[in-house]
Formats: sequence, C-alpha cells, structure tokens
Amino acid sequence: MNTFYGYRRPDGRVGVRNRVLILPASVCASDTTRIIASQVEGSVTFNNQQGCSQVGPDQQLTMDVMAGYAANPNIYGTVVVSLGCENCQMDLVVAAIRERTNKPLEQVIIQEAGGTLKAIEAAVRYAKAMVAEASMLQKEEFPLSELIIGTECGGSDPTSGLAANPVIGEMSDLLVKAGGTSILSETTEFIGAEHILARRAATKEVHDRIFEIVHRYENALRLVGEEVREGNPSPGNKAGGITTLEEKSLGCIHKGGHSPVNAVYDYAKQVEPHQGLVIMDTPGNDPSSVAAMVAGGCQVVVFSSGRGTPTGNPIVPVVKLTGNKLTYAKMVDNIDFDASPLIYGQKDLATLGQDLLDMVVETARGKQTKAEALGYTEMAIARVCNYV
Repeated sequence: MNTFYGYRRPDGRVGVRNRVLILPASVCASDTTRIIASQVEGSVTFNNQQGCSQVGPDQQLTMDVMAGYAANPNIYGTVVVSLGCENCQMDLVVAAIRERTNKPLEQVIIQEAGGTLKAIEAAVRYAKAMVAEASMLQKEEFPLSELIIGTECGGSDPTSGLAANPVIGEMSDLLVKAGGTSILSETTEFIGAEHILARRAATKEVHDRIFEIVHRYENALRLVGEEVREGNPSPGNKAGGITTLEEKSLGCIHKGGHSPVNAVYDYAKQVEPHQGLVIMDTPGNDPSSVAAMVAGGCQVVVFSSGRGTPTGNPIVPVVKLTGNKLTYAKMVDNIDFDASPLIYGQKDLATLGQDLLDMVVETARGKQTKAEALGYTEMAIARVCNYV
C-alpha cells in the first residue's frame, strides 16, 4: 500500500482523523472541557494539568503543546476554553495557535461567559457547528510522503531491543524511502548510545545538537542533585531483564532504523514534512514524549512495549507492538502487532517491517487501533521545575 486516504487542511497538511478539539487552556478549564466533549460526538479533549503557576520555560512547553495539538492535521478545528485568570491567557493561546495554523478556531472564557453552565452551552454550540462542517469533508488519496510518524517505546524488556524496535526501525526506513518523516524521541534513552546516533547525522550541526540535548538533560537533573540512572531503567525494565541505561538506549535507538538523522527538533515544535528521519528532544516518560510528537504534527504514533502498555492519545491513533510473545498473548486487548516472529525465525526483518508499515497505512486509512477502540486518551506535558 503506497497511498492512504486523509483530509487536506487549509494550512496544507494532511490529517488521518477528522476531529474537533475542545482545548483546555489550563487545569482550571479541564473539567469543563471534559463535560463539553462528552456532549459533542466527534470531539476530543484532554486533562491539562498545566497552564498556570508556571515559570517562563515551563509555560512555553505548555503553550507549544496546546498550539501543536490544535495545529495537528488530525484536528479539523478547535474550541479553546480558559478560566480567564491563568498564566496561559486566551489571547496568548490563540496567538500561538494562529502562528501554526489557519484552521477554524473559537474561544470561550468561563469567567466572562458567566460561569460553567453558560460556558458549556456556548462551547457546545461552537463544537457542534464545527463537527457538522467537518462531516462535509471528503477523504482524498495521498502518497506516503505526507505521513509523519512518531516512534516511542515504553515498558521495555530485552525483546524490545531484539525485535520490536528493529521492526519499527525497518518500518521507519521504508517510510523515509517513500519520502515521509519518522520522529525518534526520548532523549534520556539515547544516553550511552548518543555517539552512534551522532555518526548518522546528516550535518555537523545535527551531530553537535545530538550531543547537546543529551548533555543538557543530564546536567539539568544534576542541578537538583539527581542522576538520570536513578530513575531509568524503571523497575519494570529491570524486572524484564534490562540492567543498565546503556542497554536500554542501545535498544531504543533501533527505532530510528539506519537512515541519516536530518534534523533535531526541540520539544513540541512543529516538524516539517518530507524530512526523513528526525529527532525530537523529549523525556523518556511515554505520555509526555508522545504529546510532544503529536504537537509536532505526527498523524500516527508507533509504540513498542516488551512488558505491555495501554497508552493512547486523544489526537492521534497509537499503534502498539511487542516483541514478547507472552506479552502479546496476555495483553492482546492492548497490543496491535506481534513482532516476536523475528526472534523465533518465523519471519525476517524486511517482512515484519513491511507488515508494520501496512498496519500504519491501514490505520491512516481509518482502521481503529486498540487504544482508540478502548478510548485511551492519557497525556502529559514535560516540565522544567516545580510550580510557582
């Protein structure tokens, strides 16, 4: 399958879902957006724990994720809901969204609307009108070069590095060859393998940036007297058989296949299409790493897990795979793809990589992932320091 069916947006990007986002500008608006979305079929929302009491760099991370979510091509349009007195003021959020996209946008401020019930009424009307407009769009056929795929691993065990991540890497190389974009994330899980990634950098600037983001991450933790290896590998990683962060990193970077690294993006910044393999500077924490790639514009995330995870996302479908046949059998409700035949010699890497790409294309064409069917929408946003 060399094409998929999607929705061309006014900003030129192509979505594989057609949803209306009810965007909470802060934690104080999150329950309100939950109620709004529950009343409007075809809309999505999320629980935003940030948006207020934040220092500048933290607020910028939050702003970038909110703007990126609204700009993600899977979203038709956005209704922003704010309380009215938070740090992430409505005018700031709207301006950040407008910098990224020209898609439909409405706004409701709870304090100005007259309280929760009136804000809900206004937002529901906006959202229902947007959903009706979105329903008129017809899918068009697009080449794979229009796809941006985020890659992630979590709950890893040795089969992640032996099978699941190499299969993702093979899929990534096939997508890059087709002119698409693949995002490699989780900076903390480059540690000990950063020199291998840096050797694949397309330019000296990219080479230096790979070392920079790794060293910056380690130094940031040391400023508060902590060491990244105290929290990584996790207890689950260790129980699965991973003993050191370096072992985990050597498995993690397999998700990038063998393509040159063409760019390094900061957390949640907009990723340009047709870029080949790129890196995004994210934590190893799964929901906050996935959130950054979604904010960057990926339409689908491919996520490996040796131990198994139910992780999803409100904006993009998340395809889950494992290289552990026992995990696949136990968590078949959550896992979409079994990569374990690579370990047992039943299928080769080229075959499994193509099979995974075919599943990604089927997902882009509209097939629900297990996380979508279950309604999993958890997310988080990276942070620099404590609340003010």
